[in-house]
Amino acid sequence: MSIDPQIFPQGAGRPDGVGVSAVIVLAAGGGTRMKSRTSKLLHRVAGRPLLSYAVQAAGSLEPDRLVVVVGHEREQVQAHLAEFAPEVSIAVQEHQNGTGDAVRAGLSVLPDDLDGVVVVTYGDVPMLSGATLAELVAAHEAEDNAVTVLTAVVDDPTGYGRVVRSGGAVERIVEQRDASPDEAVIREINSGIYVFDAATLREGLSGLTSDNAQGELYLTDVIGFANAAGRRVGAHRIDDVWQTEGVNDRVQLAAMNAEMNRRICEHWMREGVTIADPRTTWIEDDVALEPDVTLLPGTQLLGATSVAAGAVVGPDTTLRDVEVGENAHVIRTHGELAVIGPNADVGPWARLRPGTELGAGGKIGTFVETKNARIGAGSKVPHLTYCGDAILGEGVNVGAGTIFANYDGAHKSTTHLGDDVFIGSNSVLVAPVDIADGAFIAAGSAVTQDVPAGALGVARSHLHVSNGWVARTRPGSKADRSAAAHEGGIHPAVQASRDVLEADAAEKAEGGH
Repeated sequence: MSIDPQIFPQGAGRPDGVGVSAVIVLAAGGGTRMKSRTSKLLHRVAGRPLLSYAVQAAGSLEPDRLVVVVGHEREQVQAHLAEFAPEVSIAVQEHQNGTGDAVRAGLSVLPDDLDGVVVVTYGDVPMLSGATLAELVAAHEAEDNAVTVLTAVVDDPTGYGRVVRSGGAVERIVEQRDASPDEAVIREINSGIYVFDAATLREGLSGLTSDNAQGELYLTDVIGFANAAGRRVGAHRIDDVWQTEGVNDRVQLAAMNAEMNRRICEHWMREGVTIADPRTTWIEDDVALEPDVTLLPGTQLLGATSVAAGAVVGPDTTLRDVEVGENAHVIRTHGELAVIGPNADVGPWARLRPGTELGAGGKIGTFVETKNARIGAGSKVPHLTYCGDAILGEGVNVGAGTIFANYDGAHKSTTHLGDDVFIGSNSVLVAPVDIADGAFIAAGSAVTQDVPAGALGVARSHLHVSNGWVARTRPGSKADRSAAAHEGGIHPAVQASRDVLEADAAEKAEGGH
């Protein structure tokens, strides 16, 4: 398989000396308790569809054939498999008539003379690791079993099939609805994951009947067939019960996500990452972190986000598919498909949309939105700015309230700022426009043409002062009374400030002589 496992290494490979002829992944169930138009198998845990984990674990055994049995919402499932694991074989279970019927469907796309080891697993057990499957296959071979069942002991076995043993071997598995009172109290449960000898599986399936409480073909009845034929049925019990847990509704999905996230956070903390509050920190499976990263409360790292050593992310930050460089600081920011360079500062309250690239030592500050913007090393867009479809050189300073006007209602155009450009506050840069190296733009300018290197661009109307306007147009108003009380309309506090400045200037002038 081409999947690169990370937090839960699935790539255990085949057990030594054992060849796995086939793995059949059952993914045909209706998932009606999810109450969703999306296939249950495509609901996500730690950012990945449930089915992707099952296929990854199965693929780590390096089987000769890997079959996924689809049924309900098959078009959605097949589309996912075509993208994620195009090498798998697809089998269709036309009618959901039990696990035995599903495995029959899986065998139908395999050679009639298939022999050797066949593993059967489920598409909704995301915690199941390739290493556990490898151990199960190894136990099957070592004990010379015809069937080996993966089991676990749980506090509350309600809803699970009970494993009935005779000595160390498995005598049968009894489903919840068919269990006697004595069988119902058994706490060792069937995970639904098996290793079969291919011949035993084929022969057992051929004799299945639906004579049970649910009127379905139970795969577990193959165990009864094997015992009746004098073939040994064994069990491999694991302590990590989560590896046997499936997902059937939104409650279980939330619980699975919480447990997966707990394990992911624990993994990264043991790898040298500081997580101030793991309860409020969410890290998806494909995220990559380096030692000495610090994650503050309320942080979500999603998709293929990577964070380099020394960086601090959070609090209250969400990054999806974002690359964060060494020693960068990202505070209260929402970012997607962006690159943040080393020693850069972002936030608080920044939004980085796709295509944003911030160079080393750069800054994207408070209430700034960027999109498809390349911002050079040491350049600063500190506050209250929209910067879209722009290329900024190094050492640029963008004043507060600047708008990169990139859209004329029909087309997007690009603004280019050279190195060491200074943009005064409250400017509008109307693309396409090129402001060359070292140029200045005066505050309040609407720039609609190129500005050459080292020039000052001023594009604003002159201030016109109409003295006595308030008295003429709003006589008797509060403004009129206030203006009349102060000669020239200058407030005493303003006049006092001016007096201080004039005195300081005079003092400096005297000192200069």
